[in-house]
Amino acid sequence: MLKKLLVLAMLITPVAAFAADKPKDEPVEHLTDEQIYEQLKKLALVFETARDNFVEEADEKKMLEAAMNGMLQALDPHSSYLSADDFKEFNDKSQGEFGGLGIQITSDRGAVRVISPIDDTPADKAGIKAGDYITHIDDEPVFDLTLNQATKKMKGRPGTKVKLTVISEGQEPRTITLKRAIIKVESVKYEEKKMAGFEEDEDADKIGYVRISDFGATTAKELNKALEKLEDKDVIGYVLDVRNNPGGYLTAAIDVADAFLDAGEIVSTRGKRPTDIERNFAKPGDLANGKPVVVLINHGSASASEIVAGALQDNGRALVMGSQSFGKGSVQQQKPLGDGTAIHITIARYYTPSGRSIQNEGITPDIEVLQSKIEVLERRESLYSEASFKNALKNEEAEKKAKNKSDDNEDEELTDEEKDALDYQLQRAMDMVRAMSKLQQHADFVPATPESVAALDAELVDGDAPDDEKSDEK
Repeated sequence: MLKKLLVLAMLITPVAAFAADKPKDEPVEHLTDEQIYEQLKKLALVFETARDNFVEEADEKKMLEAAMNGMLQALDPHSSYLSADDFKEFNDKSQGEFGGLGIQITSDRGAVRVISPIDDTPADKAGIKAGDYITHIDDEPVFDLTLNQATKKMKGRPGTKVKLTVISEGQEPRTITLKRAIIKVESVKYEEKKMAGFEEDEDADKIGYVRISDFGATTAKELNKALEKLEDKDVIGYVLDVRNNPGGYLTAAIDVADAFLDAGEIVSTRGKRPTDIERNFAKPGDLANGKPVVVLINHGSASASEIVAGALQDNGRALVMGSQSFGKGSVQQQKPLGDGTAIHITIARYYTPSGRSIQNEGITPDIEVLQSKIEVLERRESLYSEASFKNALKNEEAEKKAKNKSDDNEDEELTDEEKDALDYQLQRAMDMVRAMSKLQQHADFVPATPESVAALDAELVDGDAPDDEKSDEK
């Protein structure tokens, strides 16, 4: 029995776990083979003692999985042990459809922190935002749960309900009851947009808006189709919106960046050893045909989103606007253990083309634009008018119209155009695309010089003046 436990423990490489409490800037003191063996014997002894002496019947499988998970989570917040069910759910989710609330979470000092909700899911519709903390799931504290356990408690049969206690910055804790649903992730949504107030103007500039909510197996294919359709609409440029995008496949991020680049490095990944360096470069062919691109990011933009923003920023292909991104600059990989279970482990850091590591720093936008509310400074009705006087006669028809309008708007939802107008970051991004397009159109403009003016004057003297000038001669 002891020998089997030792073999199982050795599969999960616990060496780093024993030094996990040391400050990050101190070198790791590696154990000798003999010391490792002694620690593994102690691990087996702890297991047997706890199993035999615990006041209730011990669940051996639960104990061993918790030990393996604890070892991996001691390395960093993103490494974990995946049971057979967890591994299957992970693969199902990667294919773009899974059951749950539609929320991406991470571990933060024992708490569960929201990276971002996925668009149009129960979590998104309930108003859960990036940076929120979940403290209780169905009234049970999360502080003694692993990240996988917390995730599993939030998942369940579609149609069933789960209660979350959520804390947002600067607000009191609130309890939200959500109904689980089948989460179908549409990675890419796109449309042509016009500036607020110009929606009805047929001659107004059209801007291609591309929203990427996550980076899945089909994202690159969906993006290529979107760009093809928008190019047919003669858009003047693009807003690439990766706000609240928690990331996904590294290969998808590379393909998305490549769609806008004609050449240049996209990202490099660097592992444990100096030789563990892999660089990815763009292939010829810019699907946006060199048109201006603005990338929108915020604190919920993580991992693959940061790869794309950093690649386009460092290559000078796009202007990055919004707020500082999340700062997850590490790459995870699944290592199957042969029995349906796996290890989800961090294997490398990634770097932008200029050599920047994004880990714990994030992408700094070229132009910081914090999400804001647009405030109307001018009142529609003046404070000083006939209606402001005491005992002024009423306009009965106007009162009826006001009441009917109020009743009509009581349950009225905002239109897409109204939502766009309230999205301050999007409006500023569209402003920038339009300005960049105008500059690009005038890039070939050659200003007049004294020599060119003199040459034109000489032509006019020779009688080659334009017709409208000749008609002025009398």
